[in-house]
Amino acid sequence: MPQSANEVTAAVYRCGWCGDDPLYQHYHDHEWGVPSYDDATLFEYLILEGAQAGLSWLTILRRREGYRRAFEGFDPQRIATYGDREVARLLADSGIIRNRKKILSAINNAQCFLQLQTQQGSFSEYLWDYVDGEPIVNRFSTLAEVPATTPLSDTISADMKRRGFSFFGSTICYAYLQSMGVVNDHLVSCHRHPEQC
Repeated sequence: MPQSANEVTAAVYRCGWCGDDPLYQHYHDHEWGVPSYDDATLFEYLILEGAQAGLSWLTILRRREGYRRAFEGFDPQRIATYGDREVARLLADSGIIRNRKKILSAINNAQCFLQLQTQQGSFSEYLWDYVDGEPIVNRFSTLAEVPATTPLSDTISADMKRRGFSFFGSTICYAYLQSMGVVNDHLVSCHRHPEQC
């Protein structure tokens, strides 16, 4: 007997961290762990991950459109030129996290991002070179097994800090690697793990 649409939906297993929130589930199903080689996407998430520090990722997802508007489509060329007027505008914008240090970090990181692009050809080449262009696919069975940091995130974080990036410690770096698909940490039972796809 064919399954109903509800039965099919109920049978989908996701990593437990996304809960029942539709926005979080959509992010889990369509973005988290999907390899991105696009500099524009990599920069957007660099800004969002920095904003997330100390907060839940869902808090940032709910403000993503606010960030997109406030930071002019996440254009690093524009953001890198922001001065006092733009900082004041951002501090008054309720659509984003109004934290001066995080806003200044976003401007600084845009400048560092552009420098790195010039030096390496693209940010994507720089990032993916650490894993020879291929995602690391882990085989964790429980959320408790998923690390907060790894030697890889320690290395990348340290190098990016050396290059001037801020709000990019090893924990944020590892979350970034997961979100950009450099590391695939979907649980083996999750429908988004490569073995289940």
